[in-house]
Amino acid sequence: MKPQNNLWRSSARIPILKRRAQALTQIRRFFEEREVMEVETPLLYPYGSCDPFLKSWRAYVDGENPAKTYYLQTSPEYAMKRLLASGSGSIYQMAKVFRGDEQGRYHNPEFTMLEWYRVGWTYSQLMDEVVAFIQLFLPHHSVQRTTYRDVFLNYLSVDPWFASAKDLEAIATQHHITVPDSVDKSDKDMWLMWLLATLIEPQWANQGLVLVYDYPPTQAILAELDERDYGGVAKRFEVYLQGIELANGFQELQEAKLQRQRFVADNDKRRRLGLPLVAIDEHLLAALEAGLPACAGVALGIDRLLQSVFEVEDLSQVLAFVTEPRSF
Repeated sequence: MKPQNNLWRSSARIPILKRRAQALTQIRRFFEEREVMEVETPLLYPYGSCDPFLKSWRAYVDGENPAKTYYLQTSPEYAMKRLLASGSGSIYQMAKVFRGDEQGRYHNPEFTMLEWYRVGWTYSQLMDEVVAFIQLFLPHHSVQRTTYRDVFLNYLSVDPWFASAKDLEAIATQHHITVPDSVDKSDKDMWLMWLLATLIEPQWANQGLVLVYDYPPTQAILAELDERDYGGVAKRFEVYLQGIELANGFQELQEAKLQRQRFVADNDKRRRLGLPLVAIDEHLLAALEAGLPACAGVALGIDRLLQSVFEVEDLSQVLAFVTEPRSF
């Protein structure tokens, strides 16, 4: 009996999967040559992400007993930092990670993240290594570096440090940009992220690699702060490949007290947005208290990188199977 459809088939062609396997070997060789140790950390973890913009999937290991609730990780970051505090030295991992509500041309709820940490390095040094890594696969792409502040000044003529949420909403209205009713329109960072995604990132579609660094302190997440005259900056960078976000890196925060404050602030934002609260990762905070070495770290989307390397239109074309099969 003939199958009723072709949804059983691999979403990627077998020649692409062979090239993907070769690329993963190249990645391991890249880090082996630099004496960065490969590690593995759990996919099931007792804590989810407090980030209001990330949805962690719950996994019940004993029925739906809240005491036995784990999470599929949105990133291996917390566990890798516990390894760093344990004395691992520089490490990397190619991990499967999971983020709810992400499906489309550049998204799949389950994807492969390459995350690495360089002990004793600055985020500027790590930016150089990220460029070297990407150029291993895309050697002819141009490279631009710009601060977050200059991005908004140059493209939208607004200073993101001093503009209010109302100022940014006015820019969105001027460009006929609308946001869902569910978002908090009084949240300045929401407007900054929305304007960046809708008005600025598309202009980088033909510009190779763009590295944006020194973010507003309110977008520090897990990054150190550098105090400056105009309110300080977060030692954070993001990498865009042809206008698509590819990597996010930090000079890693070492202070447990400040990290706890940020987790609490994230949960406060979750409460305002009507999102479920997420328990704070006490293991990570204990590791920071024990002593996280000075380091810089970055997370990079392998599937998106290969999508560009193999010049295919849809992320599904570099994955053996997508979470929600579609006809091809």
